[in-house]
Amino acid sequence: MIRLFIVLFACSVCQVGYGQSPRWHMKGNEGIKWSVQANDTPHTDHMEMSGKQVSAIVTFGTSNGQGLVLDKKLYFPMLRTIPNETRGSLNWNTSGKNMPPLVIDGVPANEKVVSFSINGILTIQSALAKNVTLERRVFPSTTKAAVIEQCRITNNGNASITLQVPARQSADTTDPKKGVYGSYVLSTTTYGFGGFALKPGEDISYAVVYSARKTCDQPYDYSASYEYIKRMQFVQDMQQNLVLQTPDSIVNKMFGFAKIRVTESIYDTKGGLMHGPGGGSYYAAIWANDQAEYVDPFFPFLGNAEGNESAINSFRWFAKFMNDDYKPIPSSIIAEGVDVWNGAGDRGDQAMIAYGAARFALAYGDKDEAKKLWPLIDWCLEFLRKKKTSQGVIQSDADELEGRFPAGKINLSTNTLAYGALISGADLAVSLNDNTKATQLRNEATTLRKNIEQYFGSTVQGYTTYRYYDGNDKLRSWIGMPLTMGIFDRKEGTLKALYSPYLWTKSGMLTEAGSDTYWDRALLYALRGTFYAGSTDSAAKYLSEYSRKRLLGEHVPYAIEAWPEGNQRHLAAESGLYCRVITEGLFGIRVTGFNKFLCQPVMPKGWQHMSLKKLHLFQSDFDIDVARSGGQYQINIRHSDGSVQKFNWNGMEPLEIRLKPKA
Repeated sequence: MIRLFIVLFACSVCQVGYGQSPRWHMKGNEGIKWSVQANDTPHTDHMEMSGKQVSAIVTFGTSNGQGLVLDKKLYFPMLRTIPNETRGSLNWNTSGKNMPPLVIDGVPANEKVVSFSINGILTIQSALAKNVTLERRVFPSTTKAAVIEQCRITNNGNASITLQVPARQSADTTDPKKGVYGSYVLSTTTYGFGGFALKPGEDISYAVVYSARKTCDQPYDYSASYEYIKRMQFVQDMQQNLVLQTPDSIVNKMFGFAKIRVTESIYDTKGGLMHGPGGGSYYAAIWANDQAEYVDPFFPFLGNAEGNESAINSFRWFAKFMNDDYKPIPSSIIAEGVDVWNGAGDRGDQAMIAYGAARFALAYGDKDEAKKLWPLIDWCLEFLRKKKTSQGVIQSDADELEGRFPAGKINLSTNTLAYGALISGADLAVSLNDNTKATQLRNEATTLRKNIEQYFGSTVQGYTTYRYYDGNDKLRSWIGMPLTMGIFDRKEGTLKALYSPYLWTKSGMLTEAGSDTYWDRALLYALRGTFYAGSTDSAAKYLSEYSRKRLLGEHVPYAIEAWPEGNQRHLAAESGLYCRVITEGLFGIRVTGFNKFLCQPVMPKGWQHMSLKKLHLFQSDFDIDVARSGGQYQINIRHSDGSVQKFNWNGMEPLEIRLKPKA
């Protein structure tokens, strides 16, 4: 593929720039920090953090006079409520307003916030009185149904003080008629309360733990320090694997944060590990788009054991719904596997599952596991064949937006995903020694690609691109999907359309021209496709601007789902798509076998080097280093044993890299 560097006429700097200094700043090699000033306008934000038994959407910020705003809405996915449906997770609102105040030298403390920091946990620094400071760390337990607020008070002055830490001990019981397992106990427990005398330089620590349990379970005595260590070990593991190094420090940081969000949102359900989108609604369940299509193909790159197992488990669950009549697999399997949701009918779910399962199987690199996955992939592909129309394209009832925007009966998303499934399915068939099946699938892919061009190829609002469905006369953000699959027939017009004022805005990429709705998932597909299509400098520009907005703007620190729907929730799968902008877009990696992949990295103007450290494809451990070398690229694969595979690449056709056999 010839690498073209297209100059998009797109938006002006005033439109794509964000016009003001960011509220947040990067904090060295750690996280991000918002330093609160006395004259700052009050501001609040919200972020989600998760563990295997709990998720917390934390609202934080300042009121007038640097007062602290801190509210936590907690979700307990395995404490099911009635009706036991998609949103049937026990939830609980907690608020700092309900806590009795700290008392210093007999006077209630007047807390003023100094700063907020985020690095897998939320840290709040406050001043309580002259020379007395409070540090809060808010984070979920990694394994238990609890959220911890760990606090340390320090006397930085020259005189001793007296301090009273109030006790907050409460246990509320829910209505047994509203719980699948009867009553649940919601407990607030203060550890380390009491009266203290602090000499200059001394500090004390205490913690408030918010937890939930079934009434039949015994109370648990929490150690905040131990829970903090476990949480930080998880964060450090994310930062030490699949490490991105580029000249763009903001993209590097957001990639590191995205790994945290996508991986923490895995719940230990009675149906096995289930990756869940989150957002206050979607827990203990799996979806064909968020899980199978978006995040499952990413986890082998990261090498996280829970991530890989959650992917395998999702495909196990989807496979249970294969049937001889070829009725569609449900869009979602909910409530720990107890029920299903298919309220939008067939959204192209079989294309999503076949695409995601084939890409996961190849990247995971386990032949036995791939053999188990193959019947599901094969069944989904046969389902898609049965949905072909006389024009050779594939019908579906809706797309993944489930009727929020019109998609007709034949949409571009379903057909593009089906094409990707055929391509990766063929690669998987070769890896499983079925060359006949591989040839069949490749021939089908070739035919479908031609039919996609004939059916969807169109001029829309002056751009030579794709109509999203028959009768569509407005640009849609999902027109970037063909680029991610290597369909470049309408590349120039599609790129111009995606970054035109019709779709690209300072807030995000509009779902449809003329609307005010944007979904990050479509934007992230577009960015991935833009890199993959070779429009490197434009892609880097928009990726950097987008990353700055999401990481350091007014709503941080992750990719979001949508606006206005969902109030820009930090759904976990969007962070997975952000990671794939890097692995499959910037580095151009497409796995084609259990030990090989195509690589076509692109580096923006001015970059001389970039790398992905501790990449775990095929359950291996290696680095990819890319450097300019004259008019070519030097690509080095550095293995954990110290050996190096070196490649000189001309930047044209994709480079096939075969890893050396494992010892």
